[in-house]
Amino acid sequence: MIFKAKKAGLTWIAHAKETRKGLFSELDTLLKGMDKFFYSENLPFPQGRDPISVNFYTQLCIAGDVIFRVLGILETIMPEDRKNLYWFQKFAESRFLGEYKRNRYREDLLKQDTPEDSFYLLYDSFVHLKGLVSDLLKSDYIPYMSFLNFGRFITKEIRSNVYFNPFKKELNLTVDRIANAAITEITKKIDEKELRKQVSIIFLYFFRFLRYLNYVDISPQRAISFSTSILILILIRSEITSFRNYLDALKIKDEGLQFIIKGISYQSFIESKRVYMQELKDIFEKKGQELLKGKIENSFGILKNLFEQGIVQLAQYLHPDVRGEDIFESFTAKLTQSLKLREDVATLHFLITRFLNSASDIEERKRLFYSLHNFMQYFESFTFRLLRYDDYEEFAKFFEEISLFNELSVLEEQKIENLFKKMEYFKIFLETTIRHLNNRTELSNKPLDDERIRALASQYL
Repeated sequence: MIFKAKKAGLTWIAHAKETRKGLFSELDTLLKGMDKFFYSENLPFPQGRDPISVNFYTQLCIAGDVIFRVLGILETIMPEDRKNLYWFQKFAESRFLGEYKRNRYREDLLKQDTPEDSFYLLYDSFVHLKGLVSDLLKSDYIPYMSFLNFGRFITKEIRSNVYFNPFKKELNLTVDRIANAAITEITKKIDEKELRKQVSIIFLYFFRFLRYLNYVDISPQRAISFSTSILILILIRSEITSFRNYLDALKIKDEGLQFIIKGISYQSFIESKRVYMQELKDIFEKKGQELLKGKIENSFGILKNLFEQGIVQLAQYLHPDVRGEDIFESFTAKLTQSLKLREDVATLHFLITRFLNSASDIEERKRLFYSLHNFMQYFESFTFRLLRYDDYEEFAKFFEEISLFNELSVLEEQKIENLFKKMEYFKIFLETTIRHLNNRTELSNKPLDDERIRALASQYL
């Protein structure tokens, strides 16, 4: 056969793995994501929604975009002469080879004696998947079972690949590594062998998650970028569950370290709920490119912060002198985050109070409503990700209700009365939120700066 005759001279895979490490890492991420994407428990649905009643057209469009991206990666990795050889083989197979020779070729390829065979087999599978998904998407309605069965076919192709199955090992050290010299040094200094192994695995999980996030486009301009970002976020949801199972099963004698690890597990649970039950819960249903971008960006920010804080928290317990900035250049400490959240909540409270006090002046009321609306857009884009899980719903509900009003609404007596009631209620909620924030340990002895709040608010007035 054409491929087999030149097998001995094929060394391009080994060369590509050295020169195209980023592409192989992205390929590993997307193949894992394709496997996890077809499990309904990983997909963000509104609570109580039965998957059987859902049209999976949008989800299959996302899968189709990712198939195109995987093919793009494989074609970039594959030398041009090898790609031409593949397509010549396909032509020869369909035009000139009899059934016996076609079967022999297929059987030889399925043996996957070399990484090159596995690569060609993976490429061949995704070429066929591209055609299949294109045909399926000619229908406007994709039932759950059709979506699930398509996913099972993809899973079979991925997991049966000898050299490119990303699930062959729990940790693949060619792509999973502690990508930070300071953390590597801290880990090496742990004397007890078993503890060193356990801590290393925790750090490897965290850096794997950050590696996945590298392939999330927080401002996607193209459908394929949007789709790959959604798929990777869903992969992270699945792996956070596995990560928490690992943490919860650990037996560690050091009570202080055990407390830190339990805290990391709990925080992973809470932040995962924020991303998948709040930010992304209706990602397949919402319309509007900007809104979808915002959901992806917020989810990215929450998860990146979760993973970086976890790494720093564990590192600081093992080596108290280490600073977050020593590990991540752009690290934002917990104190900084709490200060920003409190300032922004207090600024929102200030602007709402000013609006409520403008009842007798219609022109001032219109101006202040516009100012408040602008600040709320800023708050939704940059501050929502800092909210506690329990507070998020109240903020999201209020912001959604206020978005239904416009500047003309503040001129209509019936509508303005309704608007004032909502704002009065939310103002009280904000006061409670600020009291809770003031009780945070990192904010003790750090009173709210009223002058700074007025200065921040003045930027929107």
